[in-house]
Amino acid sequence: CVQCLRMTLNYLEIIAGEYPDEYARVRRVTNLRQQEEAERWRDIINRMYLPEDKELGIFVQNDGFLDKELNSTDAIPPEERPINQHWSWDRILRSCYIKQSDVLLGLYLYYTNFDKEFIRRNFDFYEPRTVHESSLSPYLHSILASRVGYVDKAYNLFLHAIRLDLDDYNNELEQGLHITSMAGGWLAIVRGFAGMQVLEGLMSFSPTIPQKWNSYIFKINFRGRTLQLCINKRNIEVKLIKGQSLKIKVYEKEYILEENNPAII
Repeated sequence: CVQCLRMTLNYLEIIAGEYPDEYARVRRVTNLRQQEEAERWRDIINRMYLPEDKELGIFVQNDGFLDKELNSTDAIPPEERPINQHWSWDRILRSCYIKQSDVLLGLYLYYTNFDKEFIRRNFDFYEPRTVHESSLSPYLHSILASRVGYVDKAYNLFLHAIRLDLDDYNNELEQGLHITSMAGGWLAIVRGFAGMQVLEGLMSFSPTIPQKWNSYIFKINFRGRTLQLCINKRNIEVKLIKGQSLKIKVYEKEYILEENNPAII
């Protein structure tokens, strides 16, 4: 909500300055009272409640969460997994176990707002209490594990994501396939192992490689360009397949990509 309001205020300012006729049309069609509504939105931003535990250095899942018995998922007997098929919802809600971590999803989506140590603290706290009984969960945790340097953990979570239906982890395959987890497997490679992010307007990478892999390769489209990355245990090759020259970052160092002239790192 905060991010949505901030972006709305930012783009309204841009449109008003650069496209005054279109801005006037939007105000007319929506009956926008910008000064009044902008003040209200800023008040909402300033008053937004984000529960945080200063001692642990984490965001809190919800009020009262830290009052629960904070066990890890190792305490759940295997024959009672998945818990949503063995426990009552009352018991699940009274426990500390999380289907998928809302806190970590927020840290993934707004990665430019948080440093690596803050993400690591939240990951270390929430992942052991997450049962991953959602197709949206394993790949997201894999991405964040890669970002904080837990490559082996990231690889195991990646396998969970791509084998969710193959191994029927959640014992519900008869209900259909988990398409989100299939797409999530790709994201775990590109945004996780390859560390793809857009930072200060530049496509940026900080690749890692799982121990069991010799290499991996993928293509992406970015602002009218097609890039190909090949990562192995010796080097990283970034190639501009199509489009105008492009500045990128790899491990914080800038490179200029030209067609037929790959960057070898």
